[in-house]
Amino acid sequence: MKMKKFLSLCLAATMTVGVLGGCGDGGSSGGSTGGNDGGNSSGGVEEITFMVWDDLDASSDLITQGYKQSIDRFNKDYEGKYHCKVVSTNLEEYYTKLNAEVAANNTPDVFIVSPGPNLDDYVLPGTAAKLDSYLNADGWKGTFTSDAVFAGGTYGAEAKDGAGIYAVPLNIAAACVFYNTEMFEDAGAKVPKTYSELLDACKKLDAKGYTPITISAGTAWCLSMVAGYLCDRNGLNLDDVYEKKTDWYDAKVIKAGEQIQELSQYFQPTAAADDNDVATAAFYDGEAAILIQGSWAIGQINGSCEPGFEKKVGVFAFPAVDGSSADPNRVIAKSDSLAMSATSQHKDAAIALIKYFVDDTAQKYTAEVGGKIPVTKVQYDESVAPPELAYVMDVFKNANATFGFYNESLADTEAGSTFDSCFVEIFKGTDPKTALKPIQDYYEANVWK
Repeated sequence: MKMKKFLSLCLAATMTVGVLGGCGDGGSSGGSTGGNDGGNSSGGVEEITFMVWDDLDASSDLITQGYKQSIDRFNKDYEGKYHCKVVSTNLEEYYTKLNAEVAANNTPDVFIVSPGPNLDDYVLPGTAAKLDSYLNADGWKGTFTSDAVFAGGTYGAEAKDGAGIYAVPLNIAAACVFYNTEMFEDAGAKVPKTYSELLDACKKLDAKGYTPITISAGTAWCLSMVAGYLCDRNGLNLDDVYEKKTDWYDAKVIKAGEQIQELSQYFQPTAAADDNDVATAAFYDGEAAILIQGSWAIGQINGSCEPGFEKKVGVFAFPAVDGSSADPNRVIAKSDSLAMSATSQHKDAAIALIKYFVDDTAQKYTAEVGGKIPVTKVQYDESVAPPELAYVMDVFKNANATFGFYNESLADTEAGSTFDSCFVEIFKGTDPKTALKPIQDYYEANVWK
């Protein structure tokens, strides 16, 4: 499975980074002007569109603010020649709206995407352009930490336009557990290394009057991230499921479902209704002790919290499951990437924009302000970077391997969304074996046939 290759290589790329560590007009959620109509220019200025899953003007997320800075620099430097118009939406609606633009023959010139089945949807039919010729020109590819960072965007003969690289990575992030060190100390809770120790910490936090865990169970991918960790820690091998050496009724998956239900007694009471922003805010507002989230949350936390809060934040790897022989040192890793429309009439402008997202200015910002791991050989000052980044780097250094979000690592995007829905039902109290029937049925009908 292609995603597995990408994430195993991410670890090597991240270790290299560790050694180095030493829209003029704003976001618009209105209609895109499209990148393929050949008339996207005014007075000799070529206008391109960039589609992203956040509001660049309104967001307090520091990574999002960095994206806006890159676009503002691009628009200023290329004033009179190129101009970027932003098409913004939210993450939950992003792919639905992007797909609508593609179907309307109005694909944005540049769009953000995650490696895995989501990217497959644009590479395999030829929507995304092959980028090798651009990367190989003027030594651009050599500015990245290694070829490993391109693994998630690299395809073989299955791509409509042939083997090559179809996406440029922006950063690397890891899913880990953020915790409030003051609350832990006050409750007498210790940093857990096993699932039973996590439950014990939650019990102590709860007894002290703290909300132990904040999570968006209403945002399926957030719950799916925890479910993926529990499946992995219980020893499930996704390749075995894909090859039908086991199935979705495997005892390891059932146990993961039971553990989700067990953990959910320590979620905030509004978990089912809270979206990810609300759930994350509960952590940096000091309303909850634990946030299970990706390191991309560092930018959101530090962009919104009260001054000094970051000094209370610790980070640990998702715990092992007691009695499981599975490797407890595996980390969920993710890389946001940029793709270019194969039908864009402004490819030179689009490539110029992409370069602004991965130049030294942007990548220093990624580390020093946003708290994500850069993908280029840029030198950055660890002393000014968010302290949480160092903790995340430690988690990576101790990892033996990486793997992806389950909903981005299954057979296709529909399989991923079905998995998400199954675990939402489990969270709501449905017996795991009953709740897992839709994903089992999907594989029977579409994967194992």
